[in-house]
Amino acid sequence: MTDPRTLTGLEQLQAHLASGAEIAPIAQHFGMTVVSFAKGEVVFEGLPDRTHYNPIGTVHGGFAATLLDSACGTAVHTTLRPGQAYTSLEIKVSFLRPMTAETGPVRVRGRVVKSGARAAFVEAELRDSSDVLLATATSTCAIFPVG
Repeated sequence: MTDPRTLTGLEQLQAHLASGAEIAPIAQHFGMTVVSFAKGEVVFEGLPDRTHYNPIGTVHGGFAATLLDSACGTAVHTTLRPGQAYTSLEIKVSFLRPMTAETGPVRVRGRVVKSGARAAFVEAELRDSSDVLLATATSTCAIFPVG
């Protein structure tokens, strides 16, 4: 991305995506693309496939958890002031329905619930193309100054 000491988090994300870069290197493995973003909110799409399966023949929970964590973190990123960075402190994921390769594209929306000087509280929902809720997450992120 660009220099976090001079740009807001939203400006960093805009510049990064305008360069044609993926949101993050892990995005390629999860078929993750950015649908939209604004201050405090982000929407990603992901595509589960058989390479994401667990031994019982459904998509591993780590797939959903990664999408949810990415949406939570990126939503926080859009709220950062110049000179700030963030890191996840904790995440709680609730798996509501299984996914398979036949589920097709899924969409995750992350939203900042409350952000302060040192912490942000975030939530995210993962839904299929029929808007069925598959998983939810709540997360806390630390906000800190960039050296």
